[in-house]
Amino acid sequence: MIYLELFWTFFCIGAMTFGGGYAMLPLIQSEVAARWGDFIPAEMMIDFVAVSESTPGPFAVNMATYVGSEMGGIFGSFCATMGVVLPSFIIILIVAKCYDRFRQSKLVKGCMSGLKPAVVGLIGNAVLTVFMTVFFSAGLTLSVFTTASFYVFAGVFVLMLLLAFKKVHPIIIICLSAAIGIAVGYLGI
Repeated sequence: MIYLELFWTFFCIGAMTFGGGYAMLPLIQSEVAARWGDFIPAEMMIDFVAVSESTPGPFAVNMATYVGSEMGGIFGSFCATMGVVLPSFIIILIVAKCYDRFRQSKLVKGCMSGLKPAVVGLIGNAVLTVFMTVFFSAGLTLSVFTTASFYVFAGVFVLMLLLAFKKVHPIIIICLSAAIGIAVGYLGI
């Protein structure tokens, strides 16, 4: 039963989300919390995001695979991954078949221009949700500003932002972030 539930949950997520993995994050978080919140606490979702982001491949697929693995082992990860990928596969087949015919349609152009700001909003929501879970999981208090981990986060964030604006290759930024995180974790900060 868990396999069918994993497949169906991620099938619905894959079918109802536009804009890629980060736009899916709020929906994944709410669905996982609603269905398996007893098994997967909110703090564990942050670990899912970190692992999904740091492994090769599309974020949404990695996230579905990880959640599926936690809930149902190898076959659970297969079911969740197939669930999240199948809607996009079906939709892209239909779009590829019909796109030439509807490319100039005002309805299609309007739909696409309406989806862009919605996707930006969903990605912003995902960033804010992860930020709030990491730093304000116990509620919105000023005590978070007295912890060393907040200032380490702020320093790494600013450094990575500067490197990104200087057009440093993303792989270097990811490796540097990982190295700093390992060092900070080793030092116990």
